[in-house]
Amino acid sequence: MGGMELGMIGLGKMGANMSERLLRGGHRVVGWARDIDTVVAARQRGIDTVDSVAAVVSALRAPRAIWLMVPAGKPVDDNLAILLPLLSRGDVVIDGGNSNYKDSQRRAQQLAERGLHCLDVGTSGGIWGLQEGYSLMIGGDATVVDRLRPLFETLAPAPDRGWGRVGAAGAGHFAKMIHNGIEYGMMQAFAEGFAILEKKTSLGLDLAQIAEVWQHGSVIRSWLLDLCAGALREDTSLGDVAAYVGDSGEGRWTVQEAIDLDVSAPVITESLLRRLRSREEAPYADKMLAVMRRAFGGHSIKSQPNHA
Repeated sequence: MGGMELGMIGLGKMGANMSERLLRGGHRVVGWARDIDTVVAARQRGIDTVDSVAAVVSALRAPRAIWLMVPAGKPVDDNLAILLPLLSRGDVVIDGGNSNYKDSQRRAQQLAERGLHCLDVGTSGGIWGLQEGYSLMIGGDATVVDRLRPLFETLAPAPDRGWGRVGAAGAGHFAKMIHNGIEYGMMQAFAEGFAILEKKTSLGLDLAQIAEVWQHGSVIRSWLLDLCAGALREDTSLGDVAAYVGDSGEGRWTVQEAIDLDVSAPVITESLLRRLRSREEAPYADKMLAVMRRAFGGHSIKSQPNHA
């Protein structure tokens, strides 16, 4: 099949890289973003940009396909509120961000009532997606997915792998949510393992070397390990890195879903809690532990340094 047309709303790291990969694959992309600097940067990369959401819609032939690559939550609903009066029956809106799958189900119903289609596409690949391709987990009508197949084949690592329709509306974002929960657990395991290696100073271990050994033939070889090895080659001490780990919200939703479904998921849950802990300065709970230990056992406690 030949090239297709796509509107891309949101031209940040993911949106711009995806647009460029589509352009390389022979498709036409018309993009818009709220931030003018982002628009200028995208234009310099050869992406056809316009000055409004309405201009994106008018630049495409019906039936249109418009991809939202914006933060989850209100930004998605805000853009849908602008888009809905402008779209025609048969048009497709694709949400490629990290939306909650329940929101995706609601939005699919909202669009269906207007004769519009909605696909929720869990998108993984990060900043490497432009080069390596994106893993795409797609929820929505199978006929619509098949209509847009050339787009997914171009974005994926290869036309026949790394992407697929995983179910009805909401299924794509549900699969991506669980993907991210698993990612939390894998990252935590690597982090703890390297922390133990780093602490065993008596053996004089070279963490970068060990990571590189594991990269080949090891049961734990993976892309995450490749990233660890790259970071350790640059600076084993990680001296310039603050011990502060953010979260996108996907891990929280995964843990909540596990609770709702009565599924035991201790590793994913603990990995989320460790991220929350990384953001605490002088955790109050630990102070309480120290106070209790002193109270019942007479153990000494360390005083907080005076920074005044």
